[in-house]
Amino acid sequence: MSNKQQTLKAPISFSGKGLHTGVSVNMTIRPAQADRGIVFRRIDLEGCPEIPALCDYVVDTSRGTTIEHAGNRVSTIEHVMSALWTLGVDNAVIDIDAAETPIMDGSAREYARAIVETGLEEQEAERKYFQVTEKMVYTIPEKGVAIILFPDDEFSVSLHVDYNSKIIGNQYATFNPGDDFSVKIAPCRTFVFLHELEPLMKMNLIKGGDLDNAIVVVENPVPDDQLEHLKKIFNKPDIRITGGYLNNLELRFNNELARHKLLDLLGDFALLGQRIKGRVWATRPGHFANTEFMRQLKRTIRKAGEKPRYYYDCRKPALYDINAIRHMLPHRPPFLLVDRIFHCDETSVAGIKNVTMNEPFFVGHFPEEPVMPGVLIVEAMAQCSGIMVLRSVPDPENYSTYFMKIDGVKFKHKVVPGDTLQFEIHLLEPIRRGVALVEAKAFVGETLACEATLMAQIVKNKK
Repeated sequence: MSNKQQTLKAPISFSGKGLHTGVSVNMTIRPAQADRGIVFRRIDLEGCPEIPALCDYVVDTSRGTTIEHAGNRVSTIEHVMSALWTLGVDNAVIDIDAAETPIMDGSAREYARAIVETGLEEQEAERKYFQVTEKMVYTIPEKGVAIILFPDDEFSVSLHVDYNSKIIGNQYATFNPGDDFSVKIAPCRTFVFLHELEPLMKMNLIKGGDLDNAIVVVENPVPDDQLEHLKKIFNKPDIRITGGYLNNLELRFNNELARHKLLDLLGDFALLGQRIKGRVWATRPGHFANTEFMRQLKRTIRKAGEKPRYYYDCRKPALYDINAIRHMLPHRPPFLLVDRIFHCDETSVAGIKNVTMNEPFFVGHFPEEPVMPGVLIVEAMAQCSGIMVLRSVPDPENYSTYFMKIDGVKFKHKVVPGDTLQFEIHLLEPIRRGVALVEAKAFVGETLACEATLMAQIVKNKK
């Protein structure tokens, strides 16, 4: 698989009904720029709100995976996510005119077929990978659920299901590097036990379910009156039980149910938002366990990201010393809060501030317990960001940067006299019309002191 991000060469569209809502759905998957990720867009709602396909936004896993953002949701996303992510699509915008994706035939076969036929386009940006370095475990002991992630150089899955069913038995499925998802996994359909049908219907679910888009497992003999009832439910006069399955005369694989669980797992793992280099062993996985494990993994990634990426060496010459900074920024003492820039490129910058007792704010904040005000740490990060964005203009001394928005500010460690604050700023998207959106972090040593997402605009100074 390519180490570059990929998107579709052209849009692809699907129509069908939602499994649980039963409503007619039109869905178009469109190419998207690098680093966009996979995003659902509810075009049936005012403003076409977007819902990022990330585990942070999972709100329900009872009979499928549902994500929600700002009060807008889309459900049963696992099949289309599985097809997109596993076949190599990193970036796509999915326009959908309902709250649920179309179930199609209960598998990801049609999704996979369309993706393969349309083809992918390689993008300039590098793929993001999480390299597993130690064994990670998620379990629900009372349900026999276990997902274990082992270190490896490539991604693979081995999966086992056992529902104490004499029809299903023990089933195993694997997905290894080089396997063809379109052939091996995508055609495998969703399944349900017959005894689950009535409760699901009473919960106002599976309105779009029928014997053409689901495998119904029949464990025990079915009385004639129940069979008649099923004929009315599905509006099919010829319902019969064959080999323990309702009207499914032939499975696509002898372990189709395990393969479908693997399909679901791949779709839920895609919600991590970056690819995994590791080997997965899963026993009786489900949407709840899959997405909770991804949340756990994301916390691990975030924790690893709470350390500086760049190493400051005071013995090396500054990239920009205080005189160069004064030339670029309009700020002056006592409000110039960056002393040195030691790294800068097109998308990131790193600098420092030496915090001393001579800072004027320590006179009142606080006289007996001097602490650097959090708002000034944010201001210092913004000044550091300004240096990065002002490099894009030929005469930075004639421009200023102004805050437009500050989001997600967290203060995690107090800053006191004697500390050296290290700032790291990363551009989250290309600068457009003078507007920059950045991720900003401030460290004391290897300890994260503050983080925020900042938006600012470059404005030319009035003469």
